[in-house]
Amino acid sequence: MIKGLMITPPVIGRISIGKVVEKNGKRLPEKDDEFTITTQVQQRGQWVLHPLDEALRQSQAPGQVSGGIKEGTEPSDVQSETSASATQTRTGKRSLKDKMGVADTPTAAPSTARRKLRRIPVRVLFNDPDLNLRADYCMFDRSTARPLCVGNGESCKRVTDKGLEELACPGADTCRFGMGHCKPYGRLNVSIGDSDELGSFVFRTTGFNSIRTLAARLQYFAAVSGGNLASMPLELKLRGKSTTQSHRSAIYYADLVVRSGISLNEAIAQARMIANERLAAGFDQSALDSAAQLGFANGSFEDAPDETSEIMEEFYPEIPRTASSE
Repeated sequence: MIKGLMITPPVIGRISIGKVVEKNGKRLPEKDDEFTITTQVQQRGQWVLHPLDEALRQSQAPGQVSGGIKEGTEPSDVQSETSASATQTRTGKRSLKDKMGVADTPTAAPSTARRKLRRIPVRVLFNDPDLNLRADYCMFDRSTARPLCVGNGESCKRVTDKGLEELACPGADTCRFGMGHCKPYGRLNVSIGDSDELGSFVFRTTGFNSIRTLAARLQYFAAVSGGNLASMPLELKLRGKSTTQSHRSAIYYADLVVRSGISLNEAIAQARMIANERLAAGFDQSALDSAAQLGFANGSFEDAPDETSEIMEEFYPEIPRTASSE
């Protein structure tokens, strides 16, 4: 294994709340009130939608047009755009809905309302919560788009004239080195469906609300399931809230809950059953967690050099930010 190269979970797609748009000759992040699932390919400056994005929209029942949103709730499920017609599955092949474990629904008549994606059925890859969600304070060099400093509030790895040094990390708010350019940065890896059980979709965020909520949920689900976190049937869910910092307008963040239609007790029972089935089949979850831990420890910075420019463009724009949308 190459030393200094962090080995991260294989990524086959992205999950985002928003996109990057061009305004006045500049590419700036624009937040949204729904999830978008994309591939890792861009066309004309935009990420290409993953087939799962439309499949999940079609599988979820339409809601009512939103007239507002209360704190901690999810917004409406409909947006005023023409819905793309559902694609027919090829004979002899499993549909995306089958692979995701979503019940097939009859093809509805064309509608003028496009369903918004507010819930994504997921599983995490590891039983250790910290392997699924990595959150750090991070500062990038704007000239090279490379990470300059990554810390956890106690210690940090910082690029200096002497090379890579380990120093004390006071946090983003009180760090003189960061000077307002350091912020929390989280990456959550989840699997969608069963077509690639070790492949993952990555959700990146610099929002306190998403990072804090996801971290708490992962810790809690790991505890109540008896350590069977990787077997829990979960759902990534969009929530909204209003704050004084957002001038009382709605901001949106990601939450992680048990899958719709399942109680917590049922989810725990399913997790235990799946864990036992995997064990009987020879699937070694503990070894997988250990392998992931060794991979993360093999390098200093997680994001690959070819990804950092897009990450800076979306999460570290050269504009003042008054409130996080996540």
